[in-house]
Amino acid sequence: MAVTFTNKAAKEMRERISAAIKEMSRGILDTGERPFVSTFHSLGVHIIKENTRILGLSRYFSILDEQDSGALIKESLKELDLDPKQYEPRKIRSIISREKGKFTRLEDYRERENHTLGRIVAQVWDLYERKKTKEQALDFDDLLLKSVKLLKENEEIRRLYQERWQYIHIDEYQDTNEVQYLMSRMLAENNENICVVGDSDQLIYSWRGANLKNILSFDKDYPNTKVVILEENYRSVGNILKAANMVIKKNKYRPDKNLFTKNIEGEKIGFYEALDEGDEADFVATKILEIEEKSAMLSEIAVLYRANFQSRALEEAMLRYNIPYQVLGVKFFERKEIKDTLAYLRASLNPESLSDIKRILNFPTRGIGKATLAKILSKDTENLPEKMKEKIKKFNAILEEIKNKIMQERASAVIKFLVKHTGIERELLGGGEEELERLANIQELATLALKYDHLSNGAGIERLLEDAALASDQDSLLINQDNKKEIKDAVKLMTVHASKGLEFKYVFITGLEDGLFPTQRNGEIKTAEDAEEERRLFYVALTRAKEKLFLSFANFRTIFGSRQINTPSEFIGDISPNLLEIEKEKNKIKTIYI
Repeated sequence: MAVTFTNKAAKEMRERISAAIKEMSRGILDTGERPFVSTFHSLGVHIIKENTRILGLSRYFSILDEQDSGALIKESLKELDLDPKQYEPRKIRSIISREKGKFTRLEDYRERENHTLGRIVAQVWDLYERKKTKEQALDFDDLLLKSVKLLKENEEIRRLYQERWQYIHIDEYQDTNEVQYLMSRMLAENNENICVVGDSDQLIYSWRGANLKNILSFDKDYPNTKVVILEENYRSVGNILKAANMVIKKNKYRPDKNLFTKNIEGEKIGFYEALDEGDEADFVATKILEIEEKSAMLSEIAVLYRANFQSRALEEAMLRYNIPYQVLGVKFFERKEIKDTLAYLRASLNPESLSDIKRILNFPTRGIGKATLAKILSKDTENLPEKMKEKIKKFNAILEEIKNKIMQERASAVIKFLVKHTGIERELLGGGEEELERLANIQELATLALKYDHLSNGAGIERLLEDAALASDQDSLLINQDNKKEIKDAVKLMTVHASKGLEFKYVFITGLEDGLFPTQRNGEIKTAEDAEEERRLFYVALTRAKEKLFLSFANFRTIFGSRQINTPSEFIGDISPNLLEIEKEKNKIKTIYI
């Protein structure tokens, strides 16, 4: 079994394993057997689906994505008479997720965090869990938590999986949280045939619960461990690696290692001091045009930033200079029309999924008001007018028809049937350009569903729903996000976190100012652990580049309407001036007022 974190990485792993097996079995009959390759969350789904009866779940339980779970938390806040504007649902969801990732029980959290915010989170957490149980729904954290609890509490099931997967490989081990760590320990404890790959210098997700201890203590968990340090880098040129080594060696909590390459030294690292964020964005855009003139593909260029708000000035510059670009993080599966279509599929399979019923009951418009909706959701429909009862009956009949199609037809045919028979197609065809674009996106979903057509008896739609719920930011690069305006060659704009695992010939790292990168939230003094993580994040950014790297900072930046004077990031001072080449923008005179 091989486990990783993103669908993109799992897909690459499957392809490489298949190619290696074919190469090894030349002249020998290939049995067609392949190792189980999955993401952690897909592994959780796999274990849960094989044990739904023991767990008291419907086979067609719903998987809530981040938006869905956020909406359910917002609903819980309102029911508790708490203002979602005061207690931000995303923040509460993040706290709950982090605690579940640490394998924390609600009772223990309630006892430990006995302060105002802690008590509110505990109340919301409790109601949120009850709502999910009622709807037969699981969030991302449940997929791992329920699997681990099952393995921990049921020795027979634990042994079954230990026998099935006697050799275990885990990629990006430094990113594992407590629950993922426990899962790997329990699956490997009987055979101890476990190989993990990871880099403590690339741990950048502690805010999601990733624990540096997991990788640094691996040889203590498994005393017969053979450690192989991989220091040769095949991606980047020499100068980029020299800079990366200079930056990361300042961290204390790491094994001693030094990256090297047999590649050429390469060009020096470009460094630009901008007047403000507009000047910085102009520099990036003009440099991109220069690179393009050298016959480079725009898709080989990435612009990285520490915080999402920085993309605005950069996007404006791309538009001004007519440079095609794509912002990573706008997920195909998060588009309203796609979520509506998927909600129809989930509600057909799981009528208890009230979140989905609520979403689609009036899409397309059926003339069902809020009061009626509340009665439907509380299953109190006896006293409704006959006309309204008839509308509900028709709605339920549509869901039943869709369910029958799911069981009988191919996945792509089900999507086509759904769009026509629900009235979605008719409603969108009657609209303007935006509505037609939304219809085109649903048609793209039907095209995407073709790859599940080989699965029968509803398994195709089940797999589609799983993959849609578990899709990551990077997976949006694999999907045609708009089949009318497909951008094949475009500059990629993304946060440094989103860039992890990717590589580009040309990389711009922007906003290198103290307080922004490294970040300093709310003027708080960072802990030593926070400071080291910021340094690791910059190290990850540097090592995305293959051939040419540009660094930039702005003397002035407007943040939340306030114009700030900045000093360059401490990280720039860690890089030898001999590796830097000062970039000057042509025909521009800068006057800086202090």
